[in-house]
Amino acid sequence: MTSFAPGTPGWIRPLGRTGLEVSAVCLGGGPLGSMPGLFGRDVPADEGVATVLAALDSPIRFVDTSNGYSDGESERRIGAALREVGGLPAGVTVATKVDPLDGDYSGDRVRASVAESRERLGLDHLPLVHLHDPETWPFDELAGPGGAVEALVALRESGEVGAIGLAGGRVQEIARYLALGVFDVLLVHNRWTLLDRSAGPLLDEAERQGMGILNAAVHGGGILAKQEGGPTTYGYREAPPEVLDAAEAMRRVCAEHGTDIATAALQFSLRDPRVAATIVGMSRPERVAQTVAAASAQLPDALWPELEALLPPARTWLDAE
Repeated sequence: MTSFAPGTPGWIRPLGRTGLEVSAVCLGGGPLGSMPGLFGRDVPADEGVATVLAALDSPIRFVDTSNGYSDGESERRIGAALREVGGLPAGVTVATKVDPLDGDYSGDRVRASVAESRERLGLDHLPLVHLHDPETWPFDELAGPGGAVEALVALRESGEVGAIGLAGGRVQEIARYLALGVFDVLLVHNRWTLLDRSAGPLLDEAERQGMGILNAAVHGGGILAKQEGGPTTYGYREAPPEVLDAAEAMRRVCAEHGTDIATAALQFSLRDPRVAATIVGMSRPERVAQTVAAASAQLPDALWPELEALLPPARTWLDAE
């Protein structure tokens, strides 16, 4: 039987070479600022703040957000929650990401993004800042002299930020940035789950470099989130038939073992020794306790090889043109 209950040795984990320690489950701040087009509903400000407060009052010691989530509203709500509790609690890490603005992803924009995040969060020092979704921009522009990567490295070297990370999806492009060898942390999303293993080589390379590894969107943005009646999307797009069929077969196997697919999807990531923290988006206070309970659930060892046998054909369908 496997479980990742708070208080067990696997709950607090080192984040690679950063010197940071994080909880196995991280509060994902994407839905906090209200992005109904992506997450399906509006989130009132007080509900977003209450969700952060619930996390701070739980065993979760790690919060992830981004400058660009809802034009900074996710960061504002996290900052409001931190002010309400009198500042950042001991042992809690807040990570954010730099984002472009109005078609600008220059070095100057990276520095401005960090300053904006610091102000919204109310934090003098940001312990972990990621380069966010660089794969949609020309590599030579972001990685070249005076570009976003160089600016982020300089911010780390000057001590203005702590560790720097690489956060993205499209594996082919993220691999180019990872090969630069300048990042401390890798964050992947939607590509290391029960249904998609395309980030496997990225995780191996990050581990080889001694990087911390974070895994987000383990529920695939929908299809792995519910045992019955859930969405048919994966990675914010309609899933192909073979993926829908695999998900349905996995639901049946989970039920046979006395659990549900959402719990199995979370623990799939938690049980990977390379992954320091699994980021789970939450926008309702009750989701915090539910997620901790799912991490703590006892799952039989026999479940995993049965789920593995149902993995869809190995191809990068999510990143296909």
